[in-house]
Amino acid sequence: MSFSIGTTSMGGGPRGLLRRLGQEDEEKGRAVDMRIIGRLLVFLKPHWRSMVGALLMMVISSGLGLLVPYLTKIAVDDYISSGDLGGLDRIALITAGTFVGLYATTMAQQYLLSKIGQQVLGDMRAQLVAHLQTIHLGYHDTHIIGVTLSRVFSDVGVINDLLSQGLISIIGDLLTLVGIVVVMVSMSPHLALLTFSVMPLMVLATSIYARHAKKAYRRMRVTVAEVVGDLAEDLAGMRVIQAFAQEGTTQERFDEVNRANRDAHINATSLSFAFMPVVQFLSTLAMVVVLWFGGRSVAQDTLTLGVVIAFLSYVTRFFRPIQELSQLYTTMQSAMAGGERVLHLLDTESAVPDRAGAKPMPLIEGRVELRDVTFAYRGDEVVLRDINLKIAPGQTIALVGPTGAGKTSISNLIARFYDVTKGAVLIDGIDVRDVAQRSLRRQMGIVPQEPFLFSGTIADNIRFGDPGAPDEDVEAAARLANAHEFIMRTPDGYQTRIQEGGVNFSVGQRQLLSIARALLADPRILILDEATSSVDTMTESLIQDALDRLLAGRTAVVIAHRLSTIRGADVICVIDDGCIVEQGSHEALLALGGLYYELYEQQFVDVLAR
Repeated sequence: MSFSIGTTSMGGGPRGLLRRLGQEDEEKGRAVDMRIIGRLLVFLKPHWRSMVGALLMMVISSGLGLLVPYLTKIAVDDYISSGDLGGLDRIALITAGTFVGLYATTMAQQYLLSKIGQQVLGDMRAQLVAHLQTIHLGYHDTHIIGVTLSRVFSDVGVINDLLSQGLISIIGDLLTLVGIVVVMVSMSPHLALLTFSVMPLMVLATSIYARHAKKAYRRMRVTVAEVVGDLAEDLAGMRVIQAFAQEGTTQERFDEVNRANRDAHINATSLSFAFMPVVQFLSTLAMVVVLWFGGRSVAQDTLTLGVVIAFLSYVTRFFRPIQELSQLYTTMQSAMAGGERVLHLLDTESAVPDRAGAKPMPLIEGRVELRDVTFAYRGDEVVLRDINLKIAPGQTIALVGPTGAGKTSISNLIARFYDVTKGAVLIDGIDVRDVAQRSLRRQMGIVPQEPFLFSGTIADNIRFGDPGAPDEDVEAAARLANAHEFIMRTPDGYQTRIQEGGVNFSVGQRQLLSIARALLADPRILILDEATSSVDTMTESLIQDALDRLLAGRTAVVIAHRLSTIRGADVICVIDDGCIVEQGSHEALLALGGLYYELYEQQFVDVLAR
């Protein structure tokens, strides 16, 4: 089977849509949404053993970190003050061992978290890509590719930061804070209470920071998507940009969204830079409290010097987790915003789902029927009205008519890229909605007007229609498609690499490879969107000859733009305003003198005018 995969351009639409989406995204969402976190935690489930190991390492390293200042207290009060050098040696060795254990557990924790992070990152992206391939084609026609890429890469990245690193860090920081409070209170409740007198100021500063950070970091995530979406559209339309010499205008538009993204990042990071000095100031203030009151207590023999030294160390350690938690809060904000968007994408159901219990499509004979079909892409925008059409096995039927008449819509319904609004599409008497889509499309082929080639070798692209085909079958298909000769003129023959979009091959050559792909797939039903409309006369002859071989014995639906190419069709259907207005052979329709005659005469006049 051959697919056409492309980019849907929406003119000025994407930029306006991005701004509307950004406004909606900034207006909704909570700072911490447990529903989102709960759903995201599912991605950690397969890696729970590694998470438990990382958590255990974190608990041990937190405990060892709390032990070091206490060992210092013991060294000062019990051994240094009494001149016990033997005891000092022992406590020094214990302290050194503690640092070794701290290093080992921290290293193990970081390794496990890094491993989990990469696994979760891969799992999430794989699930998103798999889901994007199951969503109906209409989703990709109406959504900006750049924004979708932002979901898969940027949003998933910040979610992974939260799941793999953030959650463990939050637990570790909270344990450290609780542990420090417990140890300080156990050593000197009075000095601990005085030290924690700065906490109301910390709570106030944190609440102010959190309120502004929520909006700032959500805005930052939105502007990232705007930049990616705008750039993707510009790259896809680069030919048009250069053709109309609009590089300057395009650059100005990109500079606008780029500046907005820069300003959003500066605003968000400025909040962090403003908050960090506040934490450091309060940490210094707490140390001053310990030095002042602790020093006076030592002078009065109500407190030991070792306790004061330990307090100073614990105060420094106490505010470090607070700084980390504030940074994690920004990660949480980004993850909440990204999580909303990623989950929304994962929750997007296909408008063309397989029914429960859908069975595989039996071997297709090739009889196609559209019975009382009415179809609308959106709401009441009807594009097809009461279409009744029967195609016999092996018959070639051509669809002609003005642009926008509904020709492509009919082919989309036969391939079940969309479902009918009313009526039914039957193949061999079976409603296409009753069978699994993949089993249906495996027996169908599409040769698009604009052929699409994937990055890879020529052989890989031909083999895309049948991944397991041997080299000799690939070559046979290429020969039937009149592609073998030009393939052998390439530097590496069938192993020649195709650049992105197939730009190192002409339109005609890409079309011949597309036909070879369809020939190798050996479809029972074939859909052709005028494969010769954009090529020169010599290449058109090669393509037409290849198409004659491809059509032999197959049911074919040909969307015709050049009426001269479908004179041999068994039946020609003239579509106008969503209805079949004329139907018959080429000669019969010309004799009728209707719309087909007008279209044919107009093309004949245009050819003579050239």
